[in-house]
Amino acid sequence: MASTADIAMKFFDACEAGKGWKACKPYCAPNASFDCQAEPLAEVKTLQGYTDWMQGLIKMMPDGRYDLKSFAVDNERNNVTAYAIFKATHTGEGGPPPTGKSTQSDYVYNMHFDGEKISHMTKIWNSGWALKELGWS
Repeated sequence: MASTADIAMKFFDACEAGKGWKACKPYCAPNASFDCQAEPLAEVKTLQGYTDWMQGLIKMMPDGRYDLKSFAVDNERNNVTAYAIFKATHTGEGGPPPTGKSTQSDYVYNMHFDGEKISHMTKIWNSGWALKELGWS
């Protein structure tokens, strides 16, 4: 039996690599929900929708990567929290025309577990900062 930390890390790696729902699904409850108080993600309400959004983002920024700064397990509340910095340059197609600009954007994932599956994830992210750095706003 894998630990919640192992499951969360495998999900985090797959999601951040832009592998989409197919790669992330084994770590998530079937109807896992998602929440983020950031404009680009305001309408995304499922973890499947978010992982697919990340897949599209990585297509626009093929050098996208993260620098994991903190990873913590809260067994009492069934949560795993990851804090990282997303680093990427907009050189790929699939959205606005490539700007060639880069971002280093802080974010936090709080993954809530129901048993061995992520049932909800909240992303905390200052999207305005990232969009400005990338020349999208």
